[in-house]
Amino acid sequence: MSSDTPPVAKKVPAERTHHGDTVIDEYSWLTVKDDADTITYLEAENAYTQAVTGHLADLQEDVFQEIKSRTQETDLSVPTRKGGWWYYSRTEEGKQYGIQCRLPALSESPPELTPGKPLDGEQVLVDGNELAGDSPFFAVGTTSVSPDARLLAYSTDFSGNERFTLRFRDLDSGEILPDEIPDVFYGGAWSADGTAFFYTTIDEAWRPYRVHRHIVGTPAGDDVLVYEETDERFWVGIGLTRSERFLVLGAGSKITSEVRILDAEFPTGEFRVVRPRVTGVEYSLDHADGHFFVLHNEGARNFELATAPVDDPATWTPLIEHREDTRLLDVQAFAGHAAVYFRRDGLTGIRVLPQGGAAYEIEFPEAIHSAAPAGNPEFQTSRLRLAYTSMVTPPSVYDYDLASNELILLKRRAVLGGYDSDDYEQFRDWAVAEDGTKVPVSIVRRKGTTGPAPTVLYGYGSYETSIDPSFSVARLSLLDRGLVFAIAHVRGGGEMGRQWYEDGKLLRKKNTFTDFVAVARHMKEAGWSGPVVARGGSAGGLLMGAVVNLAPEVFAGVVAEVPFVDALNTILDPTLPLTVIEWDEWGDPLHNADVYAYMKSYTPYENVDDREYPPILAITSLNDTRVLYHEPAKWVARLRATAGGGPFLLKTEMGAGHGGRSGRYDAWREEAFTLAWILDRAGSADTGETK
Repeated sequence: MSSDTPPVAKKVPAERTHHGDTVIDEYSWLTVKDDADTITYLEAENAYTQAVTGHLADLQEDVFQEIKSRTQETDLSVPTRKGGWWYYSRTEEGKQYGIQCRLPALSESPPELTPGKPLDGEQVLVDGNELAGDSPFFAVGTTSVSPDARLLAYSTDFSGNERFTLRFRDLDSGEILPDEIPDVFYGGAWSADGTAFFYTTIDEAWRPYRVHRHIVGTPAGDDVLVYEETDERFWVGIGLTRSERFLVLGAGSKITSEVRILDAEFPTGEFRVVRPRVTGVEYSLDHADGHFFVLHNEGARNFELATAPVDDPATWTPLIEHREDTRLLDVQAFAGHAAVYFRRDGLTGIRVLPQGGAAYEIEFPEAIHSAAPAGNPEFQTSRLRLAYTSMVTPPSVYDYDLASNELILLKRRAVLGGYDSDDYEQFRDWAVAEDGTKVPVSIVRRKGTTGPAPTVLYGYGSYETSIDPSFSVARLSLLDRGLVFAIAHVRGGGEMGRQWYEDGKLLRKKNTFTDFVAVARHMKEAGWSGPVVARGGSAGGLLMGAVVNLAPEVFAGVVAEVPFVDALNTILDPTLPLTVIEWDEWGDPLHNADVYAYMKSYTPYENVDDREYPPILAITSLNDTRVLYHEPAKWVARLRATAGGGPFLLKTEMGAGHGGRSGRYDAWREEAFTLAWILDRAGSADTGETK
């Protein structure tokens, strides 16, 4: 078979029956990852994709060079103060990974740093390039400095499967300690004296379910199991309050949480429960000024903020009461004030609660924006560090001075090549869904782009995750070629509050899909869009598969990245990673016939038919543990065997995980590949062809 001939997946009928319904899955053999036939098939798909997109090679290179030339490759972050040190990260031209560093804090003001010119006294904490070596994949899971600033805990992953190895470094000597702990998850927390480090491990379903205590300098085999979560719906995690007074051990499902606390000065003590779990009640906390701030949704769908005494944390007194128009997202507590992160009208905001003063909200310069607290490890501070961006404003770092109420711009990411935000414009529009619900849409284009223009429409719509307006260097390669970029803020996300999320999950999940189709049609009817190319990843990949089944004629092309397109079969199998946890999001089709029937009516793999479909590009990774590679592999095989139209392409990263390739240059090349395909489908490729 030549590489320009579509691979034909063999059919090996496998029968399954649920709730009296018998289904034949002819491609289930692709779930066997270590089978030679599976690898051969994936490699054949890669060869076919390369052959079909071969005419775009020059365009791919052009887009890659545009991304690279607009990026300040040697750069550094704004230093953040913690104790006696300033912490920051930097990148160097030609190197794939960031370098985490620190400098002694010799004054109250951050040091003047120049990219490419390390200051005397700089100490490198983690050099990703050095650690990665020749590995095709590399990721850091945790970096945490002990309270006395003497020890560093860090973890690494060389395959993309999100099982990290935890190590410790003596920062005084630079020595890597013999302590080595395999198969840990993200996160971790130090005891107050820096002798103990708490970490989580995962089960066979990749669920973080255990918290352990490691005493530095002792064998990992001696580590103490502090907590084990036996309910398969719950994840666990461990952290510290900002005051570093309390260790916080949290257990949470999609709809319920339970928190345990322990004085960080007594790491061998027993954690105590703040409030026992009650189904449907979520809460989290932080500590300051002799009490806890508790963010919870008990009788408050969009959450309210309460305070609780340290010696009686289960007694909650309202501080910010529930509002139907405002979803409270997080609280960060400091000595003398707190910052509340919230969402209203589809946009984020920050409210400051000064001790003994009136609360107020920070004003931002653009009507469409994203803002969030960021990089605030210091408990005693008179400033609040913020991250800010919009669809035309590059990522920016501000300090908000609590005394003067002034926003102080510390850094705006450089965009080289003469980028001027005034050359672009952003809009908020509203589409009307099938049931009359107004769905917000964020839109950006280059000024002078008129009439119906080719459009990339992005969507997600699950887990109450919001796709906020933000800037992208790579996106400029689309906008400068006359494309419009839009985000459909569909139900199932969190953009419009908790009800918005609940209206797009479980037995209301189809609202997510019909909202997206409504937005795509609105973009054309309102004169924004010509051909529309849809794009989404992970749960947003399920969205892509569902909308192309619902309305294939609406889209000129579809990009589905690590797509959750075989959702029914996955959620039916409790042995697969994350399945039981997901029942609160999608429903439990294994034990509930109504959920089974509803999911079967929308899951992409189950609903491919013999209509004409637009071209589809599915991208996945062999080592993905969140959405397994076989979901898009099976989907593409069925599309090719059943549907008309296409072509249907599958591209599998053979050495990566859920996030794709790890090095920044590799990631830029992958994005350039995808954008070139999008431009080709939109009729804007520099190839002399219009599709």
